Amino acid sequence: MNLREDKHWSYGAQTILFAARGQQPFLAYAPVQSDKTKESLDELNKEFRGIVNDRPPTAAELQRAQHSMTLKLPGSRETIDEVGSSILEQVQFGLPDDYYATFSRKVRSLDVPAVTDAAKSTIRPDNLVWVVVGDRAKIEAGIRQLGLGEVKFLDANGNPI
Repeated sequence: MNLREDKHWSYGAQTILFAARGQQPFLAYAPVQSDKTKESLDELNKEFRGIVNDRPPTAAELQRAQHSMTLKLPGSRETIDEVGSSILEQVQFGLPDDYYATFSRKVRSLDVPAVTDAAKSTIRPDNLVWVVVGDRAKIEAGIRQLGLGEVKFLDANGNPI
């Protein structure tokens, strides 16, 4: 929300925690203006560090997330493919038969301390891998100034340059 609503540097900033057994990929995605790459990375880093340290989610942020997760649920089972995917997910992850029937109630019952604890066990700011795509000549110096770790360059096929 910060990059989009406060700074106006991105329209589609979001985070995704993929459903998986074992390790779960956590992805933060934020297409930003090239001239705000450094600043955007710095803001994301502050957000990740804040949520696990001194700035837990607010009640309003939690409520927005709860509404987002629960209000879209009915529309996510409108086709045979979507219903099939839901059943597959239940089997794959060993979810109970009433998983979707109780999902909204369970999400709405979460409170800020529970969400904060989950964030602390999931988000590890010192272990993040930052993947930045852009015009190297315009963004490299700023990225290096942030000191987020070793900077490596890959070509379009993922090969080291």
